[in-house]
Amino acid sequence: MSDARAEAVEQARTRYATARPRTRELHERAKAFLPGGNTRTVLYHPPFPLRIARAWDAVLRDVDGHEYVDLLGEYSAGLYGHSHPVVIKAMTDALAEGISRGAHSGHEVDLAEAVCARFPSIERVRFTNSGTEANLMALSAARAFTGRAQVMAFRGGYHGGLLTFKSGPSPVNAPYDVLLAGYNDTAQAVRLIRDNAATIGCVLVEPMLGSSGCIPGDPTFLAALREATAQTGALLIFDEVMTSRTGASGLAGRLGITPDMTTLGKYIGGGSSFGAFGGRAEVMEQFDPGRPGALPHAGTFNNNVLSMAAGYIGLTQVYPPEVAESHTAKGDQLREQLATSFRDADAPFGVTGVGSLLAIHPVATPVRSPDDLAASDPRLLEVLFLDLLELGYYLAPRGYMALSLALTPSQLSGFRRAVDQVLVARAGLF
Repeated sequence: MSDARAEAVEQARTRYATARPRTRELHERAKAFLPGGNTRTVLYHPPFPLRIARAWDAVLRDVDGHEYVDLLGEYSAGLYGHSHPVVIKAMTDALAEGISRGAHSGHEVDLAEAVCARFPSIERVRFTNSGTEANLMALSAARAFTGRAQVMAFRGGYHGGLLTFKSGPSPVNAPYDVLLAGYNDTAQAVRLIRDNAATIGCVLVEPMLGSSGCIPGDPTFLAALREATAQTGALLIFDEVMTSRTGASGLAGRLGITPDMTTLGKYIGGGSSFGAFGGRAEVMEQFDPGRPGALPHAGTFNNNVLSMAAGYIGLTQVYPPEVAESHTAKGDQLREQLATSFRDADAPFGVTGVGSLLAIHPVATPVRSPDDLAASDPRLLEVLFLDLLELGYYLAPRGYMALSLALTPSQLSGFRRAVDQVLVARAGLF
């Protein structure tokens, strides 16, 4: 079986490469100037990654002319699809007023007001250019507020390119003093918080592990973090860069848990670069530049007009609370449908996630932490990814999906049929 799986992967890669000569040519050209032909690691997959020439609604067309239904949704940043007319108008109207202004505008006031109204844990907010920056600034704010330097995070967590803990600390991480705990291990996390109460300034956690496979945090685990940090004076930071799209007020709202700080990013910029960190007023007022000794927070494009204007229109007109709730329900439904397909086919796949964020895993047993994926065979997932690509459906090579508003019922039903088709065709491989 092992040889059969290796052969299936090789055949699928060959088929992919043969059908995409222009993509291969661009990849080889890129390698002369970009390390590995790449400037965004997550987009790489062997034998070489897709290169998209055009995108509209929920459709992608690559440089070789192949079209795909986009189920990846720009890793959750593309919630509005690729050509939403309301978002595009907001951007073009803002650009018509002038691009880089070197001054405040009314757009950032509108967006700040909308963010604070939407997410109850955010009493004051500041904008950044990415989720990575948002998390770095949130850690700095928490450490300054508490006077404690240590950060507690979780194995499998991803909080941006400089704060990743998928298999322990990354060599490129920012040099924080980080104490790692097991995700969804309530007893261990609470013990570590209490044992290190004098040094832990904050606990940074995704209420759903994102890049490790859309693994939801157990509500009792997250509630225990809230209680333990409140008891010790550490700040609880929810990284909702991905999950803020879940329901009317993010995953925190869905769970009924209020952190001290929240970080945002991805779709809230309307498709432009965006990040934000916010929380309790007394914590965030450290950044008030009118106060003596205020914490500095610079960034040329923090309040860029594209992100501010598109973000406000998107959050208030395109994705108001009622739409967020219905879109979340649509994702929950798809996850259940896929799980049924895998069970009915007796295939070694499972699916996790919350709402419109979900991930397929090459393992049929429950997944509560990244450790539960240790024995899975990634070759099965690669074959599934490449087979679905040939049928016209694009998701992340790791099985991740982020559904956009642009996806139609017929596109989603077509995707389910494509999954069933692959399961039948590859039954002997499983």
